[in-house]
Amino acid sequence: MKKLLVISILSIFSLSLIAQEYKAYEVSAENPFGLLNPKAPKEVADFAPLIGTCDCISESRNQDQSWAEPVNMSWTFKYIMNGLAVQDETVKEDGTYSGSIRQFNADSSKWYVHYYSAGAAVPQLPAWEGGMVDDKLILYMEQKAPNGMDGSYKITFYDMSEEGFKWLGEWVNVGETFSYPTWKISCKKRKDER
Repeated sequence: MKKLLVISILSIFSLSLIAQEYKAYEVSAENPFGLLNPKAPKEVADFAPLIGTCDCISESRNQDQSWAEPVNMSWTFKYIMNGLAVQDETVKEDGTYSGSIRQFNADSSKWYVHYYSAGAAVPQLPAWEGGMVDDKLILYMEQKAPNGMDGSYKITFYDMSEEGFKWLGEWVNVGETFSYPTWKISCKKRKDER
């Protein structure tokens, strides 16, 4: 009977330690944006300067190809999956919401970014892939132009620092000899989160 009691106590203690290990890097009151897990691929730190909340200005193209009026938005990045991945969420003043789950695959040495939006529930989330090129984080998703030309939608995070970052969405042809920017965002990190 004592042996069973000791085994039970050790099992409960072990499960408690495993649970603490699992939650060590999760979002908490102490760490509202989670923490980078030291066991994560080093590339998960690519998003480190973006972790936190930024106030941003979003500008996108109208149907007539002119730039629409800027829209204010907040953009929050946090570590998820016990510090092994990154999630972001945007809230625009026009009432639209979106976000992404960002995972780095060490086998392919690529980021895979799955985008979702409150405006449209889809059976399969669109995904971008890519990685760091010099000091820019560049992601692609194959996409034909309206005229049928082959190419990709390219997303670039640049000028990333603890102060903020810039983001550009553009359609590029194969070989990237032609680029058509469709969306640009400029973000400043909230002062209390620097």
